[in-house]
Amino acid sequence: MSKSADLAARIRDQAGAEAPRLGLILGSGLGHLADRVEGVAIDYADLPGFPHAGVSGHNPKLVVGQLGGTRVAVFGGRSHYYESGKADAMRLPLEVLADLGAEGLIATNAAGSLRPDMPTGSLMLLSDHINFSGLNPLIGEPTDRRFVPMGDAHDPGLRQSLRDAAEAEDVGMHEGVYAWYSGPSFETPAEIRAIRTLGADAVGMSTVPEVILARFLGLKAAAISTITNMAAGLSDEAISHDHTKAMAPLGAAKLEKVLTRFLA
Repeated sequence: MSKSADLAARIRDQAGAEAPRLGLILGSGLGHLADRVEGVAIDYADLPGFPHAGVSGHNPKLVVGQLGGTRVAVFGGRSHYYESGKADAMRLPLEVLADLGAEGLIATNAAGSLRPDMPTGSLMLLSDHINFSGLNPLIGEPTDRRFVPMGDAHDPGLRQSLRDAAEAEDVGMHEGVYAWYSGPSFETPAEIRAIRTLGADAVGMSTVPEVILARFLGLKAAAISTITNMAAGLSDEAISHDHTKAMAPLGAAKLEKVLTRFLA
């Protein structure tokens, strides 16, 4: 039995045999959404190989149960490339999600905006992404499965359902392209000008590896950013991780409404 299959069996023993329909990854400041799940919470520490999720603002637990009428597996935190130098840090958790029988993944993140019309507190549904870091979680994968097509990496059906949910809740939700930088340092104004020229609308330090891994594993994927700041050089905000955590709740309340309606 593979490591992921063994962990999936352990999770079923605690949370029940019913497969979750979707996985949710919660970004910085969004961990409280896991508290709304009616189900079983398992510490990452009790799942060998799961990331320690050592970034403040994350809650390293896997919660399996009902949210908005849908059975979900909620990852209360993620591991980032900048913590370990491993772009595939979330591979095992997502392999477990696939082994549990999920159909798809919704990732959330905190991001910086590159657009004046998308201020702090906004939501942005990812229409696509730019892997500006050049890193990839499939480097070293020995099989030809590593050649994953990314034309519809952000699933059109899931995106439409999320749009419909936002409209039903009367929540404004932008759409745009997310650029991934490795972090942990924030971007320079010159880097922001570069990715604006390339077509990015928001920038962050996560999500892209998870979308690549999801597609590799046969999971549909979609993602939403909560805008916690304007990117470097676009405002006089003092950008910091503390600022990110302080601003995340502005978008989190909107995101909670959207996700709950989506799952209903």
